[in-house]
Amino acid sequence: MDKTPKLLAKTGRAIDDRVGGARFGKKALRKAFPDHWSFLLGEIALYSFAIILITGVFLTFFFKPSMTEIVYHGSYANLRGVRMSEAYASTLHISFDIRGGLLVRQIHHWSTILFLAAIVAHMLRNFFTGAFRKPRELNWVIGVVLFMLVLVNGLFGYSLPDDLLSGTGLRILEGVILSVPVVGTYLAMFVFGGEFPGEELIPRLFTIHVLLIPGLLLALIPLHAVVLTWRQTHTQFPGKGSTNRTVRGYPFFPVFIGKTTAFFMWVLAATTLLATFFQINPVWLFGPYDPAAISAGSQPDWYMGFMEGALRIMPAWEINFLGHTLPMSVIVPALVIPGALFTGLAAYPFLERWVTGDREIHHLLDRPRDVPARTGIGAAGCTFYGLLWAAGGNDILAKTFDIPLFVTTWFFRFTVILGPVIAYLVAYRICLGLQHREREVIEHGVETGIIKLLPTGAYVEVTRPATKEELAPIIEPRPPVAVSIERPEVDGVEHPAARRPLHKVRIKLNQVFIADLGPPLPDRERKELPVSEEERLL
Repeated sequence: MDKTPKLLAKTGRAIDDRVGGARFGKKALRKAFPDHWSFLLGEIALYSFAIILITGVFLTFFFKPSMTEIVYHGSYANLRGVRMSEAYASTLHISFDIRGGLLVRQIHHWSTILFLAAIVAHMLRNFFTGAFRKPRELNWVIGVVLFMLVLVNGLFGYSLPDDLLSGTGLRILEGVILSVPVVGTYLAMFVFGGEFPGEELIPRLFTIHVLLIPGLLLALIPLHAVVLTWRQTHTQFPGKGSTNRTVRGYPFFPVFIGKTTAFFMWVLAATTLLATFFQINPVWLFGPYDPAAISAGSQPDWYMGFMEGALRIMPAWEINFLGHTLPMSVIVPALVIPGALFTGLAAYPFLERWVTGDREIHHLLDRPRDVPARTGIGAAGCTFYGLLWAAGGNDILAKTFDIPLFVTTWFFRFTVILGPVIAYLVAYRICLGLQHREREVIEHGVETGIIKLLPTGAYVEVTRPATKEELAPIIEPRPPVAVSIERPEVDGVEHPAARRPLHKVRIKLNQVFIADLGPPLPDRERKELPVSEEERLL
């Protein structure tokens, strides 16, 4: 019975003597992880990436990244005798002739869909809770870069089968590249290796898809998810026992490692279930790519839908200058909007710090209701993205609901501008309403649902004082979200910094941001005990 522990101890000492790390390992095993469901969103992305790698390795054994034309004589009878590229033929071979090939193909595709969805959900959670603030600005920027890389890699992987649908997407990509001023034609010739579609594109996309971008992801994901996260204190929501210096949670071993292993199995099971019963990207129905063929109702994967929608609703504007034509109908939706989106995401932590004047270290998260301005900005951004995404299916909407196509196009042109403004105002008011509701809980207690008749003849709902657990997220102290940066006048003389136009803009934004910040309450209010409604009336 004693031999196994001694053997493990000797093995551990031998490894530590040679590579070190015993102190780090001991600390790592005891590291506390908060127990909240939203922290699992990042893990879904991590596990999806692992599944993508495993299935991708399997697919590379059989896929031929070649645009050499051959005549198909495989198992799929409907395409026998058709000329196609080796890439498309090998995709059919994987789907119909390799045992488990179609299942693995669909697991790979569904994992990519889930990977990007988890990244978006994880980023939204971090945005609305303020998890991007000091000292996590670098981790936020890395997350934005990861999102961009995965999005591009998903597009390239989607294009590898060389079917009609993916070829249509590549044709759009060529148009986007050609729209780049001055260097667009040179870039297109370089990427495609000649006139579209060329013969070099699929091999180049394959190299980027399986080597370059995965290599970058393998370097950035551990840095984002392990190194920086391990070095920093975990973020957590405010509550009883949670402070800016302590973490309330469970140790990495054995609790968290057990939970996360089971969660990986759930992610794998869910992805396999989707791949088994929900068909995705049936390339044999589309046929090989033919530049002369068109496909009605073509839709990209969801993560490219916002760019598709922007291209569809953008007016056909052009600028002619010195004999050169700038196709704004392509430049704005395909270059300006994505550029502004990702640049804004990467720069937001620094812009918010500039507006709020906040230099504190934050390990406690904000509840979205407590920062109405940030929540409104996030709601506006989600609405803008969602409307562009829906606009990518304007033809499907027109056909399904029997609406003229121009009506759906003009509807999205107006709502993509008005929608974010309305979303900001609505989200802001909802936050204020939730704050007001919590003030009622503090002043009058928690509603019990019991109606009581008082001696005075009045009917009131019986309330009970809120417990410390219920009050903790509201009254527990935490670093301020924002501070006033307005500098007072001295002897009637305005501060020199306040005279600069940029600083005036900063002061106005600062005033908007701090106008309706929620808890924590001031010390004086925090010391007051809640009184039930029944006691107050009696």
